Amino acid sequence: MNPDDYRLELKFSRGSPLKADGMALEGYASLFGLADQGGDIVQRGAYAASLARLAAKGDKVRMLWQHDPARPIGVWDEIREDDRGLWVKGHLLPDVARAREAAALIEAGAIDGLSIGYRTISAERDSKGRRLLAEVELWEVSLVTFPMLPDARVGRKSDDTFELAAAFRAGADALRQAR
Repeated sequence: MNPDDYRLELKFSRGSPLKADGMALEGYASLFGLADQGGDIVQRGAYAASLARLAAKGDKVRMLWQHDPARPIGVWDEIREDDRGLWVKGHLLPDVARAREAAALIEAGAIDGLSIGYRTISAERDSKGRRLLAEVELWEVSLVTFPMLPDARVGRKSDDTFELAAAFRAGADALRQAR
């Protein structure tokens, strides 16, 4: 599937850090109020309607490898918005070879990003020309090599240093945005 076929947009995020414990994962796929490298800012509540529609249909957001729809690697067990952003919790499927590879890459620190695949429903531009995403239709959250939102790092569950560094980067970026 070509993303242009369905006007699918991809938003790369380094979320908050992604915590990995074997095949289990959790972290932020998107953070509210921070401009990514493309100039987009996801606003609070942008995912709420999409998540509600998916739940009503009994459907789920997919977990993919590098946005490739032919490479699902796991299942997102829980996705929700909180005050920081879009939090995800899921697990890689041990019977899928690519998922085992992903777990090894995360553990080694070779993969450190999350990225969302979505379609914009409602957005406007701010005075700086940045797109403010008010509502998006969320299709998938992928594990990726190169995230677009560089203000937090993906780390291993046992490494608190990554979480502290991510908090400092997020705070510094928030201060820059406030100028």
